[in-house]
Amino acid sequence: MIGRVVLPLKRMRLGLTDYRRRRKLILSGLPRFTVRFSNRYILIQLIEARLGGDHTITSFYSRELSTRYGWKASCINTPASYLSGLVAGFRSLRAGVDKAILDVKRFGRGFRCSAVLKGALDAGMDIPHGDDIFPSKSRIRGEHIANYAALLEKMDPEMYRRRFSSYLAKSLDPKDLPKHFDEVYRAIVESFKREGVI
Repeated sequence: MIGRVVLPLKRMRLGLTDYRRRRKLILSGLPRFTVRFSNRYILIQLIEARLGGDHTITSFYSRELSTRYGWKASCINTPASYLSGLVAGFRSLRAGVDKAILDVKRFGRGFRCSAVLKGALDAGMDIPHGDDIFPSKSRIRGEHIANYAALLEKMDPEMYRRRFSSYLAKSLDPKDLPKHFDEVYRAIVESFKREGVI
């Protein structure tokens, strides 16, 4: 007699879903604050598990930083991650959810995911976390990028123009990134103050 082969679930076979981890997150009873990165953008969603399937309460796509708030730099670096987390946190509060649990694929100290988490916490969300995981304030403001740009401009101007071509095309000097970060941060906070979220 030939034995039957039991295949695991398709999403498990493809490496898309870790069902043990998903079960733990769902049993917490809190909505999941999910963070996903593509090559160019960040997608942040607040997802609630329901019997009929997951329900997205609110979401934020980092492309909106440039279209709504005037962000001119990359939409996937550490400063953009922090600002994305800040906006996603404010949107969650506007939707009436102030407590969630973090759902990310890989996580570690100083990762961009931790910058997103820091932004959400600064917005007023309550998400369980450890205190030693966040990037420094200077990295969140983009000072490391500004320092690298200044060094590269002195050492190899041609490489500087190629490496920061998208910044220069939008008339943003990469050395002024911390100042630009502060401007966009203030614009985000002001917009949510006008809505009455803060």
